Amino acid sequence: MIRVLLAEDQAMMRGAIAVLLDLEDDIEVVAQVSTGTDVLPIALRKRPDVALLDIELPGVSGLDAAADLAAQLPECRVVIVTTFGRPGYLQRAMAAGAVGFLVKDGPVEGLADAIRKVASGRTVVDPDLAGAALRAPRSPLTLRERDVLAAAERGATVADIADLLHLSQSTVRNYLSDAIGKTGTRNKTEAALLARRNGWL
Repeated sequence: MIRVLLAEDQAMMRGAIAVLLDLEDDIEVVAQVSTGTDVLPIALRKRPDVALLDIELPGVSGLDAAADLAAQLPECRVVIVTTFGRPGYLQRAMAAGAVGFLVKDGPVEGLADAIRKVASGRTVVDPDLAGAALRAPRSPLTLRERDVLAAAERGATVADIADLLHLSQSTVRNYLSDAIGKTGTRNKTEAALLARRNGWL
C-alpha cells in the first residue's frame, strides 16, 4: 500500500482528491493538511511514501515544504500538483527535491499512476511543461531579491520591506534596483509581475 500525504488549501479540492485516490486498491491517503506549515510535522509523524503538495499553500509554500521534506524525510517522494503550469515553478520544484510535477487539470487516473511511478523510484513531469521548462530562462534573481520582490508585489513599501526582512532601507532599494535591472523592467511592480508570470516568485 502506498501511503500518501495530501496538502491542498482548498477543502473541496482536497476532499475530492482524497476520495478519488482512496478508491485505488494500492493507495491510501494517510494525512490531509491545508497549510504548508503542517506538512513537515505531520509527515514526520505519519511517514508517508509520497507527498502531494500544492504550490500555493498558506504559511509555507509547497516548494519550501518540498525542500524541508527532502532534507528531513528524504524517503518521502514529493509530487507538486498545481494550477500554475509555469516553467519557473517546475525548475524550482526540481531544485527543491520534488520528483514529480503535475498540473491539476489532468485526469485523476494520471495522478494515481504518477503516485505509483514516483513510489517506485521514477520521476514524473507533465510532458508539455517539461518541454517549456527546458526552453525557459532560469531565474536571474537571488533568494533575497525574490523575497524583496514578493513583498513589493503585496504592496509593501520600502520601509515595510526593510522591517519585514530586517534589512536597511538602502539595502532594500539596492535589491529592488538589481531585480528591476535583471528582469529588464521599469519598476518594482513590473519586475514582480514578470517574475510571477515566469514562476520565479
